[in-house]
Amino acid sequence: MFKLFISFLLLLSLLDAKDIIPSFKLRSVGYVNDFVVDANHLYAANDMGTVDVFDLKSKKMVNQIVLPPITTALNKLIAANIMSVDYLNGKVLIVSVGKDSFRNVWIYENYELKNIINEEKKLTIKEARFLSDGQIIFGTLGSEVVLHDRREQYNIYKTQASHSTLGDIMLSPDKTEIVIADESGAIKLLDAKSSEIKQTYDSQNVDNIFHVAYSNGVVLTAGQDRRMAVYQNGQKDYHIKSDFLVYCVGLSPSAKIGVYTSGEEHHLQLFNPTTKIQGDRLVGHDKPVNQIRFINEKELFSSEGRRNIFYWRLD
Repeated sequence: MFKLFISFLLLLSLLDAKDIIPSFKLRSVGYVNDFVVDANHLYAANDMGTVDVFDLKSKKMVNQIVLPPITTALNKLIAANIMSVDYLNGKVLIVSVGKDSFRNVWIYENYELKNIINEEKKLTIKEARFLSDGQIIFGTLGSEVVLHDRREQYNIYKTQASHSTLGDIMLSPDKTEIVIADESGAIKLLDAKSSEIKQTYDSQNVDNIFHVAYSNGVVLTAGQDRRMAVYQNGQKDYHIKSDFLVYCVGLSPSAKIGVYTSGEEHHLQLFNPTTKIQGDRLVGHDKPVNQIRFINEKELFSSEGRRNIFYWRLD
């Protein structure tokens, strides 16, 4: 009887679902790899060596952080590909690809750009986030998780979280926990201050995880195995099978609304992680989506690895 009731609810949700188009879009000068949003601005990191800063009220670019070009093995100057960007209290944290594909880490503050980790360190950092004003957390392609004190220039810890290549790493909204996923499909929850492993999930994915989302005790994963997996405290883990690679996922702050890329058309499918009931679709992308970021329960942004960043309003 319960399964019949759930099936009935699923049918009703499909009948009520509608397609939502983006309210507006922002256009970066290069292909967007990452972006972050604060109260008034969006910071878009791209492959042309800039972080484009957009005013969300005027919807216009109001600043551009330009990184120095890099010199190739053939002695040519090319734009630095920016892989990761974060923002905290007036500071912008940037990870770019340097010589021989090793990474540079930068802090931009008061209109000044400072290199805090040089490519000579030979690190392959995939993503970096502020833990506090003075500390940053980053994950390497080799699945090392590092807490770095940028003021004292030393590592508080360096943990080998996995022996597989890093798929994705995410710092929780309250900056107390880290979720890390790798190419084997494994997911771990770490304490951000100590790197202690708090939980290892029984994976619902059987292949490389492209992307993770984490909020309010709920974890979503996007997998090469065409699965979108859901992990939540006190409930049974599950996955939803797609007919195409699932590239990206997102969660609202309350974790009551989830979203994942669905199908070859690259639509974004909204759903309720607790009930599994699907809702509206966000229609507008025509390339694989690489980032989804909610700013509250009704608004989110998404980028597609091209120049466009879409803004969506959920009614």
